[in-house]
Amino acid sequence: MNDDFIDIVPFSNNTNYQLEVPGSKSISNRALILAVLNTKEVELQGILDSQDVNIMMDALVKLGVNLKHDSEKNSVKIKGCGGVLPVKKAIINVGNAGTVARFLTALLSLQKGGEYSLDGCDAMRKRPMQGLLDALESHGTVFNFEMDKNCFPFNMKTNSLTEEPWEIDASESSQILSAILLIAPLINGVTEINLIGHTVSKPFVRMTLEMMQQFMEDFYVDCSQKSRFKFPFESYSLIDNFYRIEPDATAASYFLSAPLSVGGQVTVKNLHHCRLQGDIDYCDVIKNCGLSVRKTSNGVLSMTESQPSGGSYDFNDISDTFLTLAALSPLLQTPLKISGIAHTRKQETDRLGAMAIELRKMGQHVEETVDTISITPNLNKLFDLAPFSVETYEDHRFSMSFAILGSHDLFKNNKSWLRILDPNCCAKTFPHFFHLLDEFRKSF
Repeated sequence: MNDDFIDIVPFSNNTNYQLEVPGSKSISNRALILAVLNTKEVELQGILDSQDVNIMMDALVKLGVNLKHDSEKNSVKIKGCGGVLPVKKAIINVGNAGTVARFLTALLSLQKGGEYSLDGCDAMRKRPMQGLLDALESHGTVFNFEMDKNCFPFNMKTNSLTEEPWEIDASESSQILSAILLIAPLINGVTEINLIGHTVSKPFVRMTLEMMQQFMEDFYVDCSQKSRFKFPFESYSLIDNFYRIEPDATAASYFLSAPLSVGGQVTVKNLHHCRLQGDIDYCDVIKNCGLSVRKTSNGVLSMTESQPSGGSYDFNDISDTFLTLAALSPLLQTPLKISGIAHTRKQETDRLGAMAIELRKMGQHVEETVDTISITPNLNKLFDLAPFSVETYEDHRFSMSFAILGSHDLFKNNKSWLRILDPNCCAKTFPHFFHLLDEFRKSF
């Protein structure tokens, strides 16, 4: 694969394939934080090997955490320190990893007498942090911003956190709420968290709470009121000394959608065990788009059932998967409308706006609002205008989503008609994606 681009080779036959996807990025980075907050040694099994997870591990090592990574076994051993980091002064770069940026900032705020300098890439400097930083600042953390207020880069002075009730605005990212939830049991006294406004991507909040429960013997949280959480002061202590990470449901969405593009069927192994990830609900969407999707004894099977069609869907709770379906919209028989995705304009890139640009280049009729994208497919325009070069905007999900579109044999000659620029950006969460896609294609 050229570092600058890859020409996607179409599939010449219907698929009938089984594959495995790596561990969940969202679970991996939560598990790393929870292991540090833990009071004993923990082994994390099935951890994802990717840029985002490596950034988190590198940061924890820099902060003095005893961490041993076995890349061959996809496992990490961490000696928990109860959230008390050995290193009180450090310079850390979070890249473009949102979970690292938010979770680590909250973890650092627990420290007494800490001084830390944090920065990220240009894209990270524009991503939402204000809801988190405002909350931490109101509870004792002092921030000094080098450029724009509430944005990277910044310096922070920490002296643990005060016990007053918290007010959290997670309307731009659920990670802001998850960051505070993860550390809440270690704040002295009873921690009360009140939500301001609408929280996006709520399944990721549920994931956080369920994982907290898995890492604590006597976990208790009062969430009798929908907009409030109350935690008693409690230590983390995993009952067993190991924790297994689920396969990544978002990564699986690309391959589960493949029959819409190339026909046939595909099984993603071990995905039937997933219970933490809301993105598994993407299966319900593609069922309505013409696929039969069901659990089997060894995974989740997706297969062609009828002509691929569109529809109207709210992706607020599964927004990481909206690009997967939107990229395939030129192959659908009927229009597609995706709503609930305003917050994706402030992720790795303006995902909604960038998707509209790429689809219009392909001759598709696209209408967008702040919160929605509506696509009227036009296969004839796709024929007339091909070949295409797709910009990825340094966003891993563009690279992988459009690769599935390019796998469609548009001209029935097994020749490439779609080029993806900067394909290696997928290393953020799925470094071996194109290798796996190639093996997938060669199996026929």
